[in-house]
Amino acid sequence: MAKSIRKNFPVEGMGCAACVARVENTLKAQKGVERAAVSLASRSAQVDYDPSVVSAGALRKAVQEAGYDLLVDESAEAEDEADRRREDAWRRLKRDCMLAGGLAALVMLLSMGFRDFPGKGYVLAALAAVSVFWCGRRFLVTAWRQARHLSANMDTLVALSTLISFLFSLTGLLWPQIWTSRGLEPHLYFESCTMIVAFILLGRLLEEAASSRTTASIRELAGLQSKREDIRPGQLVSVKPGERIPADGVLTQGHAFVDESALTGEPVPAEKLPGSQVFAGSLNGSGAFQMKAEKTGSDTMLSAMVRMVRDAQGSKARIQATVDKVAAVFVPVIIGISLLTLLAWVLLAPEDGFTMGLLSMVAVLVIACPCSLGLATPTALIAGIGTAARRGILVKDADALQLAGKTDVLVTDKTGTLTTGKPQVVVAHWLDKQAQGLLKGMEQTSEHPLAGAVLQMLHGVEALPVEGFRLLPGTGIQAEYQGRLLTAGNRLPAGVKAPDDLDGLTCIYLHDGQHLLAALGLSDRPKEGTPQAIAALATQGIRSVMLTGDNSASAALTARECGIEEVHAGLLPEDKLQYIRNLQKEGKHVAMAGDGINDSAALAGADLSIAMGSGTDIAMHTAMVTLVGGDLRKIPDLVRLSAKTGRIIRQNLFWAFFYNLLAVPLAAGVLYPINGFLLNPAIAAACMALSSVCVVTNSLRLRKI
Repeated sequence: MAKSIRKNFPVEGMGCAACVARVENTLKAQKGVERAAVSLASRSAQVDYDPSVVSAGALRKAVQEAGYDLLVDESAEAEDEADRRREDAWRRLKRDCMLAGGLAALVMLLSMGFRDFPGKGYVLAALAAVSVFWCGRRFLVTAWRQARHLSANMDTLVALSTLISFLFSLTGLLWPQIWTSRGLEPHLYFESCTMIVAFILLGRLLEEAASSRTTASIRELAGLQSKREDIRPGQLVSVKPGERIPADGVLTQGHAFVDESALTGEPVPAEKLPGSQVFAGSLNGSGAFQMKAEKTGSDTMLSAMVRMVRDAQGSKARIQATVDKVAAVFVPVIIGISLLTLLAWVLLAPEDGFTMGLLSMVAVLVIACPCSLGLATPTALIAGIGTAARRGILVKDADALQLAGKTDVLVTDKTGTLTTGKPQVVVAHWLDKQAQGLLKGMEQTSEHPLAGAVLQMLHGVEALPVEGFRLLPGTGIQAEYQGRLLTAGNRLPAGVKAPDDLDGLTCIYLHDGQHLLAALGLSDRPKEGTPQAIAALATQGIRSVMLTGDNSASAALTARECGIEEVHAGLLPEDKLQYIRNLQKEGKHVAMAGDGINDSAALAGADLSIAMGSGTDIAMHTAMVTLVGGDLRKIPDLVRLSAKTGRIIRQNLFWAFFYNLLAVPLAAGVLYPINGFLLNPAIAAACMALSSVCVVTNSLRLRKI
């Protein structure tokens, strides 16, 4: 859809992977929706839709009809309200968890530690009722809402297990003849239902606390945004020491060292002089200055970063689609297994089979946990993408993060990627005592791009007054000084030999037609850290190749300085693309790093496209990964983070599947005929809660890379 837009909407009411599948399928079923990805870890839905076909309000209505809620108001007030609602929900969860824990402990104490006393059963029933119907009301309400829509989720399992154990105990207390008349012992299991509620609420509390840390990076970035809403483009703004810069712009007056680590990942403060770019969200460490605002509000680089990270964290890896399909049918399957468990016990153990079967049925309902399946992939991706963002690596989506770890070959452009893109004088031969003054007098009148590099080197040198300046197109410039005709350009006079150390450099010769007065060699120097980045990639088994349209000599010089062995020079954009395709035919996974402009075709053709982000053009990059500041040393970090994220995802999925494959048969009682082991429903609840907490905690290890 050409008119589709992408939005991230918070989702309320989700509790497990089955919820994710239902919300996602509901959104995908709406006409005008091109794509929908729902994340349990971030409690959000990323939707690509055509607003001329379906409105955000219509999407919300569809989600509400499915038993959930979609928050579509994007105003600042709505975001604040959503934050308050999340905080209120957290406080309610914490309060209910503490109350449920206290009730469970009290019920266990009365059940196990006290002899029977008049009305003991009624006291236990009353305490259990408070636990089930007040502390556990969220499970009952959600389960009822799901049932009305002919659906089921994790809360359905919890509600069924607590209600079955409570009602079985209550009928045994109030009407024991119902069971005794059938030859069954009317046992009381009030402690089981209270422990189930307490353990599952504790698990939810720990899970929420851990999950909130996986999304901490986006909150940290968003927290850097300025609260000053009165600033407009073109306005002059004063920034005091210790104050965050409120907009993107240019420093016009003053001098300061600015901490940009939150944006670029660089720990050393950047020195800012008049004319330097400054960015919203960075911290002015010392020195008051004045700046001219250029981009404000949602147009700043920081806002672009927040949007990019939020979109990436809301995206899904391809493996998650398989997990979601499993989770969508998981709850109905577990309900079926629990009923078969009860039936098997009744048929195979006729004496006390119903009671034992009921306990096993409750244990199966409680221990089966699609939560861990739903959290396994997104928590790892959110943590990994957030960690990358803190280091100045902006990952477009989940697939990009996973692809980085598969890279075999890194193909790079030269100018602006490996090098600074700004020529510098690296070799200078002054063969006449007046040569520096003469050259400065000539170059300060020139508009040639190389003139700036020469003048920068000659800073502080007094220019001699030359006359009759004129441009020699394709050759250089000419001027006169005291009757001498001087030429500065790329050609030597006949019979004059250039110094030997200028090979591979862009040369400027100053001469009077017969004698060489000066010879300069200019080169586009490698960026700081580029050789270290190439060396680090080599240790990771990644081959680096330079593809450039520059001449062979210049390319070879840069390659030697950077430590790159394979160089292809004089290439057109289509030649670069063809080279990448040839590598891919060999089975290589190719990453391409370029400036995103003349390398756009090669970037599009690579398996992983990496753009050099510099300043305010970050928002314009469409590459899969953007390196803020264009530091190639971040690529080895990205590869390492990608590999670690992949390992964490595989670990999470293994333990989530292994847990259910092992836990459900144990809860059903397969070991009972062998050694008499039968899993207590309360212990099952503790195991279920622990599985989700373990998955999220394992994902949090990515924050420490």
